[in-house]
Amino acid sequence: MPSWPPRASRPMHPRRRPKSQNAWARRTEEVAWERFDGGRASAHPLQSSRLLFTARLRTGRSLLLYVLLEHQSTVDRWMALRMLRYVVRQVERWRQEHPEHSRLPVILPLVMYHGPEGAWSAPRRVEDLFELPGESEEERQRWRAWVPRFEYLLDDLTAEREEALKARPGPPLVRLAWLVLRYGRTGELARKLPEWVGLFAQVQAAPEGAEHLLVVIRYLLWTGDKAVHNATGQVLHSVLDEQRAEELMRSYGEELIEQGRQQGLEKGLVRGREEGLAQGRAESILRILAFRGIHVEEAARQRILDCTDVDTLDGWFDRALQATTLSEVLDGGAHASGRKDS
Repeated sequence: MPSWPPRASRPMHPRRRPKSQNAWARRTEEVAWERFDGGRASAHPLQSSRLLFTARLRTGRSLLLYVLLEHQSTVDRWMALRMLRYVVRQVERWRQEHPEHSRLPVILPLVMYHGPEGAWSAPRRVEDLFELPGESEEERQRWRAWVPRFEYLLDDLTAEREEALKARPGPPLVRLAWLVLRYGRTGELARKLPEWVGLFAQVQAAPEGAEHLLVVIRYLLWTGDKAVHNATGQVLHSVLDEQRAEELMRSYGEELIEQGRQQGLEKGLVRGREEGLAQGRAESILRILAFRGIHVEEAARQRILDCTDVDTLDGWFDRALQATTLSEVLDGGAHASGRKDS
């Protein structure tokens, strides 16, 4: 699998790192990263991940740490609270699985934002979500000492130019993923895809390249329009022979996505286009869960089918591709209540 996260000496663009992130970068320069045997979940940069690493700091000290990566396509005001909840769940799981340890591993919570709403604007600190009493800043600061303190790292891809993303350190798959995420929800993706043929070819040539390329293609087919689908096919024909390119374009991922879109469009004639598209995506999620052998009780099944929030469904779909339990899909990726009444 590719190295993820990228080199700790540059976890994100240096011109936009807050002081806390610069401090982390200084402490981890020339750090050595290795996947720990207990690390679980996918390391693919297009998917949310919970990865366990061992690292050696500049001081020579060995450090065990999790990188908790969460993809976000919408600005969520309560993201700090969500990430805190994820961290608490992770340390509780660690305690259950490693009762012999008297200390907890360091957990780095990282949100990667790639939405169409402009720059990220939600608070990054939990304490900023509290309404603190007091007429003066000094009074509010005294109250601030009593509320939970927690801050997540943010990589706002929407604030980066294409050249900056290409210049980031990392294997071809990671750089391609950054570009696809950055432009995936804009009108520029279809035009830019042919410009990245070289990166696609490098991904294909790497170990496990076919598997990683399929994940990228699946993402493009799921999020893209007809123009993106056509551009994706052109890119594949440039880096693969014609037969293999056609096989990928007819892969399980594409069939599932297109089937969901068609079902959504058909039902949209009766119940409205937006609700129909959401219904098709919901049924796609259930098919993935059934294909992966994850049992879905009737209440959970109805919750998925009743959801009309496309962003929530996108999050559930991404998690369904790698989750091992139903709770990881629904509880780990829901936006607020995850529902909108029709």
